[in-house]
Amino acid sequence: MMVPAALLLLGVLTALVAPRLLARARWPEREPVVALWLWQCVVGAVLLSFALSMVLSAAAAWEAVRGRLFATAPHGVVEAYALGPGGAWATVTALGLAAAGVWSGAMLVREVARARRRLRLRHAELRERAPLLPGEEPGGERLVVLEAPRAGAWWLSGPAPQLVVTTAALRRLKGRQLDAVFAHEQGHAAARHDWLLHCAEALAGGFPQVPVFEAFREEMHRLVELAADDAASRRYGRLTIALALVGLNEDRGTFGPCAHPQAHVPERVRRLLSAPARLPARRRLLLTAAALLVPAVPVAVALVPGLSALS
Repeated sequence: MMVPAALLLLGVLTALVAPRLLARARWPEREPVVALWLWQCVVGAVLLSFALSMVLSAAAAWEAVRGRLFATAPHGVVEAYALGPGGAWATVTALGLAAAGVWSGAMLVREVARARRRLRLRHAELRERAPLLPGEEPGGERLVVLEAPRAGAWWLSGPAPQLVVTTAALRRLKGRQLDAVFAHEQGHAAARHDWLLHCAEALAGGFPQVPVFEAFREEMHRLVELAADDAASRRYGRLTIALALVGLNEDRGTFGPCAHPQAHVPERVRRLLSAPARLPARRRLLLTAAALLVPAVPVAVALVPGLSALS
């Protein structure tokens, strides 16, 4: 029973230590794409640790599970894990982790269902505010101009994705600023940031008392915007996208002294104007490779006894 307990402890330690280390790091703002990848690997490692602990705890608790799990394993591998009999501790651990897994899946399904419902409502609102003209087909136009007094631009995903821009934005944004905003929104769509946000919302909503999932949600919302800013600035320049952000948000009170739901916008503008240098390519490669090692650790812990028995 040492391996399931070690995996459970490893998952808890990763959930506690990794967010604190990432919060102290200063490089994620310079490389948001790498930071997104690292966060996914950290959360994946936590979930993988708990999943492997659940499987091995179930093998310790029930002979039938152990027989199926090690059905094709050579002689001596089962003894190396010292799984049975696990007693009440193994049963409680296996059932508790299984319930958490089912709950996580249910939260993800709920989040996706809510997102689809919101998307349907937004499409219906768009059809009401910008009805089709004779001869037009639904979803036939990639760009939709919406009459509105407030500047705004957003990507509306779906079977026929559309980029929506308001007339106020067209009046306010100058030159290549509108193109930069479009590139920002297309960067979100190309990287499928919506799925990252769905997963983060599902985990944080399902386990509100787990700090790593709450930190994951907050960082996903912040880092996807930084990554999309960088994607747009590589084509149109940092100053252009910074001016576009100011133009879209200056009448919303975003840059005032009081707290605002879009308080991250001033930070994004400052970051774009300060133009922090990217990390060297070698360090980016090392960080990407190091991120892969995080979920590899629980896999190694789970396999070590079996590999030792085979050798």
